Amino acid sequence: MTTRAGFIALIGEPNAGKSTLLNRMVGAKVSIVTHKVQTTRARIRGVAMEGQSQLIFVDTPGLFQPRRRLDRAMVAAAWGGAADADIVVLLIEAHRGLTEGVGRILDGLAEFPQGRRIVLAINKIDRVEAPALLALTRAMNERLAFERTFLISAERGHGVEDLRRWLADALPEGPWLYPEDQIADLPMRMIAAEMTREKLTLRLHQELPYQLTVETESWQDRKDGSARIDQIIYVLRDGHKGIVLGHKGETIKAVSQAARAEIAEFLGRPVHLFLQVKVRENWMDEAARYDEMGLDFRDGSA
Repeated sequence: MTTRAGFIALIGEPNAGKSTLLNRMVGAKVSIVTHKVQTTRARIRGVAMEGQSQLIFVDTPGLFQPRRRLDRAMVAAAWGGAADADIVVLLIEAHRGLTEGVGRILDGLAEFPQGRRIVLAINKIDRVEAPALLALTRAMNERLAFERTFLISAERGHGVEDLRRWLADALPEGPWLYPEDQIADLPMRMIAAEMTREKLTLRLHQELPYQLTVETESWQDRKDGSARIDQIIYVLRDGHKGIVLGHKGETIKAVSQAARAEIAEFLGRPVHLFLQVKVRENWMDEAARYDEMGLDFRDGSA
């Protein structure tokens, strides 16, 4: 029986729904999903099986105009993920349409070598009427000759199976690249750190979600089947530390409880999670932090 396997890059503007689509395709939460933009930092690969095809998704950071070193490294990672993939899926929001940012992405895709397989997925279709969808589909395909266009709702699942089946059939023939039961190639330590960072992002709202990072310092599998996980939350300034801790430690306690529950559910066993908050003024300029996030520190240089 013929098997297929290949890499599929999900690209688009921040908040277009890439992480939601990845999680629905894979059937598990491997990429953090929040209402904040730019929450995905590393190129998280999710692995899904469809018949005899193995779909390896590269969930890239959102493409935007970079200003800081971290921004530049994230954008470089996104374009790198697209350039290396067998198939590129451009995800755009139906209700926002052909924005200036989408236009820049189309210009970048137009420079890809001929023959590169690029498809369009218009997401959040429940937010617009059919005539507007048709007009957007026409406008996008006039800008770039997409191989296929899919109308989907990643959150509700509409159209996702059609996209998944098409991708499965379009991948190159070859042996599977991961064990059949593996859903992500990220170390569990990083997935756990991302889950904690998501809870911080949701809890802190506009205060400092992009000025902190979470690192799993140690992981101990205990004899009783549980896991002890120690994580450090790095912030840029002393004032940020107080925000993360909250009044009488209420914020960090709530974050710890929510993250522990989600990590335990993901692992299918009890988890003991211990969080520390440390000030590290220059973490955004440390190569080791970029390595931890799967980004190339050199890509952030101006």
